[in-house]
Amino acid sequence: MIIQTERLRLRMPDRDDFAAYARLMASPRSVGMGGPFDLRAAWGMFCHDVALWQLFGHGALMIDVAEPGECVGQVGINHGPLFPERELGWFVYEGYEGRGYATEAALALRDWAFASLGLPSLVSYIAPVNAASIAVTERLGGRLDLTAPRTDPADLVYRHLAS
Repeated sequence: MIIQTERLRLRMPDRDDFAAYARLMASPRSVGMGGPFDLRAAWGMFCHDVALWQLFGHGALMIDVAEPGECVGQVGINHGPLFPERELGWFVYEGYEGRGYATEAALALRDWAFASLGLPSLVSYIAPVNAASIAVTERLGGRLDLTAPRTDPADLVYRHLAS
């Protein structure tokens, strides 16, 4: 599975992506996702991201900048017993923030999900202190949904509707 945008190539994760993923998950930047996580937990999450493709027909894609082909983060549609609804989520690695990569990648995956999977909506679960992700979801047209179910009662839930 590959989705190409103007600047980005979204592709399936491979084992070479795990080291950077594990560093992010071990860092304070993962607090909004329930972290920091040890190596074992990060590996389980990484494998979950990959397994979703087999189980549900969607999952995580790594975000590569088309030129020079550098991986800068991940975008994905999470699902399964840990998520009340299908979640559109993203992160970029340290040093790649503020360049629009998360917005561009999330928009491309969201549009693919609506067109290919026929989903009526997606949600994004965001920690209230994560101003950067709130800004991304608002750029995507997400609207705060105060009645949406959530695993973490502190999360804000933004709903993305199919056009």
